[in-house]
Amino acid sequence: MNRLHFLFSFLLLFSSSFLYVNGEKNPFTAKASLIRYWNLKISNNLPKPTFLISKASPLNAVDSSFYTKLADQNSLSPHLPSFCSSANLMCMTDLTPSLSKHSDDVSFTKYSERNFTNYGTNRLGGVDSFKNYSDDQNLAADSFRRYSRDSVGHSDKFSNYQPDGNVADTSFNSYATKATGGSGDFNNYNPNKNVPNLKFTSYADEGNGRVQEFTHYTDNVNAGDEKFTSYGKNGNAVTSGFSSYGKSSNVMGSTFQNYGESGNAANDSFTSYAFDTNNPQNNFNNYGAEGNAATEKFTSYRDQANVGDDSFTSYAKKSNSAKVDFINYGKSFNEGSDKFSGYGQKASNQQIGFAIYGINNSFTDYKDKKSISFAQYTKRTSSGIITSSLMDGHGHGHSGSTVNRWVEPGKFFRESNLKSGNVMPMPDIRDKMPKRSFLPRSISSKLPFSSSKISELKSIFHADENSTMEGILKNTVGECERVPSEGETKKCVGSIEDMIDFATSVLGQNVVVRSTESVKGSKQDIMIGQVKGINGGQVTKSVSCHQSLYPYLVYYCHSVPKVRVYEAEILDAKTKEKINKGTAICHVDTSSWSPTHGAFLALGSQPGKIEVCHWIFENDMTWARAD
Repeated sequence: MNRLHFLFSFLLLFSSSFLYVNGEKNPFTAKASLIRYWNLKISNNLPKPTFLISKASPLNAVDSSFYTKLADQNSLSPHLPSFCSSANLMCMTDLTPSLSKHSDDVSFTKYSERNFTNYGTNRLGGVDSFKNYSDDQNLAADSFRRYSRDSVGHSDKFSNYQPDGNVADTSFNSYATKATGGSGDFNNYNPNKNVPNLKFTSYADEGNGRVQEFTHYTDNVNAGDEKFTSYGKNGNAVTSGFSSYGKSSNVMGSTFQNYGESGNAANDSFTSYAFDTNNPQNNFNNYGAEGNAATEKFTSYRDQANVGDDSFTSYAKKSNSAKVDFINYGKSFNEGSDKFSGYGQKASNQQIGFAIYGINNSFTDYKDKKSISFAQYTKRTSSGIITSSLMDGHGHGHSGSTVNRWVEPGKFFRESNLKSGNVMPMPDIRDKMPKRSFLPRSISSKLPFSSSKISELKSIFHADENSTMEGILKNTVGECERVPSEGETKKCVGSIEDMIDFATSVLGQNVVVRSTESVKGSKQDIMIGQVKGINGGQVTKSVSCHQSLYPYLVYYCHSVPKVRVYEAEILDAKTKEKINKGTAICHVDTSSWSPTHGAFLALGSQPGKIEVCHWIFENDMTWARAD
């Protein structure tokens, strides 16, 4: 048996240098296996798509066999760093505690992925600054635990922290506990990020006169989440300012849990918070509970946003002499929702004012409260008519007009735009996801992929509780388990072989997969050159596959009935030279789409009234029957 094992190992090494299959070195690699599977399952001899084949696993034969065995034995977790590196996966760094002490001011520039534990304890005065920290990191993970504890007059500045890049995971736990004076300044924190996960737990607890400022915090980010839990608990005269927080972001979530609990003379202001965002989700639960003489002001909050959802539950519960002002709150250009439940419950001497407040229907708790004042507040009646409610009779109301400011020009367009010689804007079609590869099916098929197996997945990928990785695992698995919409057939695939199986099960074996060739022309005006309708330009069926965020490549693939698919030359609008070849898909039937879909905001219509077209973005794809 040992001689056979030796002979097999020798043959593997020999084949890696001398054997080829369809141009692929070593017939035992994951890529070579994929090519053989492609030839078996797809009936035509058209050139194989390099953009898709390039995503095959880079694992060599020996590593693929090794990790397949570990997956089969549920033993991948101890080998995660080497597995992630060899297989080109997205894995978070395991941070180890750092007990380094610095007696002098420190400037952390071009620094990344660190765990600060018991840092700055008992510091007297001075400033620590974090500038260009974790700059342009694909996976940035930083932890601040018991930072600046019991310090006096010590300040921290986070400037241009974790800009650009991709996934971010940052936690501040027991930061500035019992600190006196000093300040924490977060300026241009986490801008241009994709899926940031930021946690402030017990931040500035029992602090005295400390000031926190959040300016340009998480501007222009996508689908992230921020949690403030027990922030400023038992604090005295703690001041927090949120200015231009989450501006121009997409589906950002913020949770304020027990924020300022039992605090004294807290002063919080939210200015231009969630301004010009798409569907922001903000939850204030037990915010300012049992506090004394707190002042909170919401100015231009969620202004000019698209939709959005805010929930205030037991806000200022059992508080004393709280003063809260909502000025120009929730004036979204597309109606969102706000819920006030148990707001100010069992509070005394509170003053709450709503001025120039957007559309809302849930102020029943305050109908008979004399301490609540409403000015220029509007709501929509069951008949759809906007009226003044609980107001002084001089409300301006909501115009009801739709604007397309938030929707990027060219993201959606009409079929008539695909005409030779037409000039139109091209959206940013660049892939902003982390670079990853598929796993070989021999490995992916052995890994759990269900909400009932989340604990196993967390163990495999070293996902801590409430971490970014835990959220990624839950969100993607949850979306893949979602019940298909009407007329939809869907499947999430973790290998190219699985994708081939799904596409051919819907369309047959004579299929072609297409994507836009490159990102040239993005974010500029382009000219349409020659246009070709796939399947003769007739209404057809396709399978579209969209990338999901997961440690290895996972695609959400679904059948799309009643579409027309096009290939179009993309020309430079000035020189008229060909710079790209685009693939576009036009959805002929939009009757089941939501009225708040970005396409209707951009194009000014309603579900079922128009067709909607869009380009296939980088690394997304659509399958169709071969002509």
